[in-house]
Amino acid sequence: MTAAASRSTIPGEPTAFPVAGPLSDQELAAADTALFVIDMQVDFCAEGGMMERGGADIARLRAPIEPIRTLLAAARAAGLTIVHTREAYEPDLSNAPRTKRDRLARLGPSIGDEGPLGRHLIRGEPCWDFIPELPPLDGEIVIDKPGYGAFFRTDLEAILAARGIHHVLLTGVTTDCCVHSTLRQCEDLGLDAMVLEDCVATASAAAHDSTLDLWKTRGIFGTVGRSADAIAALAALAPRAS
Repeated sequence: MTAAASRSTIPGEPTAFPVAGPLSDQELAAADTALFVIDMQVDFCAEGGMMERGGADIARLRAPIEPIRTLLAAARAAGLTIVHTREAYEPDLSNAPRTKRDRLARLGPSIGDEGPLGRHLIRGEPCWDFIPELPPLDGEIVIDKPGYGAFFRTDLEAILAARGIHHVLLTGVTTDCCVHSTLRQCEDLGLDAMVLEDCVATASAAAHDSTLDLWKTRGIFGTVGRSADAIAALAALAPRAS
């Protein structure tokens, strides 16, 4: 057993979580760890949503729902900070860049387009909201973000700093876009992050696998683990949090 694995950690590739090294040798603790559930919205993960209408295989995008739900229960029991994000734009599209809308329109429905469940990704529309399987609980943090990364034009950095959060577990969709963007932002902000690979998804198997491979082999953005290992580690924290 390595020195890193002998601490209270979650196994990962290329490193355990929290990271260990000459400057940091921390153990997993509920008080300074947050679990992110990124963009598990109707538009991305349900029939009639933006992704499904654009031809995406939503079975792939829905695959993380049960692993996330199980992980959420463990994280809540252990006392972690829970953060739910939604990609969200104003009805007048004032915070939706034209170039972004044009790029999306080349692939299918774009931001603000009408669908069977309302205007895609527009704040307040049924398709913008969380899927019913993963609703936030009262008191959990909800962040509406006008972009891919969770910290872009939001107050999330200040919220986490006020709570003393230094470590982040990432779940949600999509692997190669909003999850990847948020992971890179975590690195820039000095937050130690782990992605739970069975709790993230994207429409393309190739894109999902290549993004995971990038994280595992480069090791400069964060680390990659699995929900079963995270749940086991969080279960050991639960008595301390009670």
